Amino acid sequence: MKKSVFFFVILLFNNNYAQTKDSVKIREKKIDEVTIVASSRTQQKIENFPQKVEVLGKEEMQEESAIKPAGIGSILGDISGVQIQQTSAVSGNSNVRIQGLDGRYTQILKDGMPLFDGFSGGLGVLNIPPLDLQQVELIKGSASTLYGGGAIGGLVNIISRKPTVKQELTALANYSTLDEKNLNMFASKKFKNFGYTIFVGKTLQNAQDVNKDTFSDVPKLNSLVIHPKLFFYPSVNSEISLGWSGTFENNIGGDINVIKGNTDQIHQYFEKNKTKRNSYELIFEQKFSDRSKLSFKNSLSNFNRNFSSNTNFIDAKQQNYFSELSYVKPLNKMIWVLGTDFQGSKFTPESFKYFQISQFENNSIGIFVQNTLKLNKTNIETGIRQDFKNNFGNFFLPQIAVIHHFNENWGIRGGIGLGYKIPNSLATSVYDYPLENLLPINVKTTKAEKSVGYNFEFNYKKVFDGDEDGEKNSIFINQAFFLTQINNPIIGNTGNNGNIEFRNEEKAIVSKGFDTYIKAIIDEWELYIGYTFTIAENKYLAKNQFIPLTPKNRFCNDCS
Repeated sequence: MKKSVFFFVILLFNNNYAQTKDSVKIREKKIDEVTIVASSRTQQKIENFPQKVEVLGKEEMQEESAIKPAGIGSILGDISGVQIQQTSAVSGNSNVRIQGLDGRYTQILKDGMPLFDGFSGGLGVLNIPPLDLQQVELIKGSASTLYGGGAIGGLVNIISRKPTVKQELTALANYSTLDEKNLNMFASKKFKNFGYTIFVGKTLQNAQDVNKDTFSDVPKLNSLVIHPKLFFYPSVNSEISLGWSGTFENNIGGDINVIKGNTDQIHQYFEKNKTKRNSYELIFEQKFSDRSKLSFKNSLSNFNRNFSSNTNFIDAKQQNYFSELSYVKPLNKMIWVLGTDFQGSKFTPESFKYFQISQFENNSIGIFVQNTLKLNKTNIETGIRQDFKNNFGNFFLPQIAVIHHFNENWGIRGGIGLGYKIPNSLATSVYDYPLENLLPINVKTTKAEKSVGYNFEFNYKKVFDGDEDGEKNSIFINQAFFLTQINNPIIGNTGNNGNIEFRNEEKAIVSKGFDTYIKAIIDEWELYIGYTFTIAENKYLAKNQFIPLTPKNRFCNDCS
C-alpha cells in the first residue's frame, strides 16, 4: 500500500505541545536518562538494561501525532528489525513482525498487560493514537520470563500517559491526500490527591484504489477511540489508577464499485467489519521506605467482531483477562522481582453462516522470579518462569541476559531465553485466511510451539560538545546478531476442500541475521539509520524455505 504524498496538519490548540529551541535542548540534556518504565519492572536506565530494548519516548509520540495521528504502525515500522505487515488491504488487518518472525510471535502489551491476541489480535492493534501515549518500549528477541510464552520474537509495551501538575490540553486536526481525516483531543491534570487523563479521537477514511485495479488498497473506515483514566494518590508513595478504553470501528473494503453502492452481477465482492473493543484496567502501586514496591494489575478486554461479505457472515466475541501481583525488592547490589499472574482468553461464536470453530478457552497461571545483579561494569539478569496451562501442558522458561561496559564508550550485551506459543487457529498470520475455512485446533494431537532465542551485540556511544552554549550532542551505534529457532511450528495446511488445518511440522522455523543502527543527535537534529539482514526459513519445507513476505535486506531511516 502506498503512503500519502503529504499531510496537511492543523494544530487547533495546544498549551504544552510545541517544542521550542529551549525544550529541544532540555530533551538533549536528558537523552542519557531514558528509563524503561514497565517492560523491566525495575525502572532501569536503557543503557544498563541487559536485554536489547528500544524506547520511543514522548517526543517521538508527539512528532508521530503530527504525521500519522491515527496509529503507531508507521513509527514502529521505522525501527530496524521491525516490519509492519498489512495482511489484508480489504480489512486493514496488520501485525508486528520482529526479526523476520510471524506476527503471532510478537507479544503486544498495554501498560504491561496483554490485551491483543488471537481473534482480537490483528484488527486495530496498531490503531492506537500516539497522542495518548507516554512511550513505546520494544524488546527484540525472547522476553517470555516476565510476561509469558508469547514473546518469542519480541515484545511491544505501549505505555499510556500520566497526568502532570501542569494542565495539558491538545487538539489536533489532520487531513491527508488519501482522504483520511483525523480529529484528536487529549487533556490531563494532576491535583493533590487525584488526577485525570482523557483522550478522544475520531478518524474518517474513504476507500482508495491507488493502483486502479478496481479493488480497495485502503478500506473505508470510521473509527472512534475514547480513553478516560482516573488517578488517586492516597499517600506520597501509593497510586491507584482506573481506566476504560473504548475503540469502535467500521470498515468496508473490496470492489470499489460495491463500496460506493454500485452493485451488479459483476461487481459484488466486499468485506465489512464492525468491531468493538472495551478494555477496563485497575493498577495499584505501593512504594516502601526501603525502595521496594508492591504492584497489582488487573485488566478485562471484550472484543466483538461482526464480519460480513457477499457470501458469508460471522458474529463472534473474545474476552481477554489478566491479573498480576508482583513485588520488587532492591537488596545490596541486587534487584529481585517476584510475582504471579493469571491470564487467559475465551472465544465465543454467536451467529454465523459458514464457520467451523466452536467456543474454546485458554487459561494459565504463571509464577516468575527475576534477579538483576549490578556489578562495577556488568549487569547480569537471570529469570525463571513456570506456566501451568489448562491445555497443552506446563512450561518452564529460564532466561539470562548480560551487559558489560568496557568503558564509557564501548559495551557488549548478550542473552538466551526460552519461549512457547500455544496453538490458536485465529492468531494473526502472514496470510489472511478466510474465516470460514479455518478448522479448530485438535488439542489431543497438537503440541505447543517451543523456542530458543539468542542475541549478541556491540554498542558504541560518544557524547561530545555541541553549540556555543555547551549543549551535548551524541552518537550511538548498535551492531546486533540474532538467532531464533522455533520447534514444533504450527502451520496452516490447505486441504483439497479448501479447509485449513493447523498442525505441527517436524522441522523448525529458524530466523537469523544481524541488525545495525546508528542514532545521532546534533544540535536540534536527530538522525536514525538502520539496516537489517535476515534469513528466515521454514526448515520443514524441502525447497523454497524462505518465509514469504520477509525482506532479506531492509533499510530504514528517520530525520527530525
